[in-house]
Amino acid sequence: MRPIRPAGAGGDDDAALLRAVARGDTDALSVLYDRHAGWLHTRLSRRCADPETVREVLQDTFVTVWRSARAHRGSEVGGWLWVIAARRLVDTRRAQERHERTAVAEPWDGAGAPSAEERVLAGLEYGDVGAALEGLSPELRDVLRATVIDGLTTREAAHALGIPEGTVKTRAARARRELRVALERLAPRTRPLGGTA
Repeated sequence: MRPIRPAGAGGDDDAALLRAVARGDTDALSVLYDRHAGWLHTRLSRRCADPETVREVLQDTFVTVWRSARAHRGSEVGGWLWVIAARRLVDTRRAQERHERTAVAEPWDGAGAPSAEERVLAGLEYGDVGAALEGLSPELRDVLRATVIDGLTTREAAHALGIPEGTVKTRAARARRELRVALERLAPRTRPLGGTA
């Protein structure tokens, strides 16, 4: 099998690499890893202070890419990778918490408890907001996760997702509108959203 050697970074090259990975090209996976592992590691490290967990999640992310490249549906590859990595991180933290709860016989003293940020992020992934996020198109969801949940600047999000800054702003505004409507549908009158701003 002839490995793909992209001429440069970019969405089209990433998509070609993913197609090659789906065909079992390990060289393409290596190029994809070299291209994206650095920024994924940086973003994961912002969410998790344990470097070992970050390394494991990064490895799991590319194992998932290897197994699931055929499932990629044409969204920005960087955004797709980040969704996989963020979900692996939440899954890993939950598994660690379950293990800690079952392994310790003494009453739990709160050591190793998830941080407030981790609890909020887990709620965002799996609560009403997570359900509403899943209803957005992948392009809008990726931008909202990058700018709101991950706290990236417009420039950082544009770089991570491989789209222009203006597109990030446009998609972020549209995503917020659609998210608000989706949340109002999920909690019509029981939980008012936001303030007067």
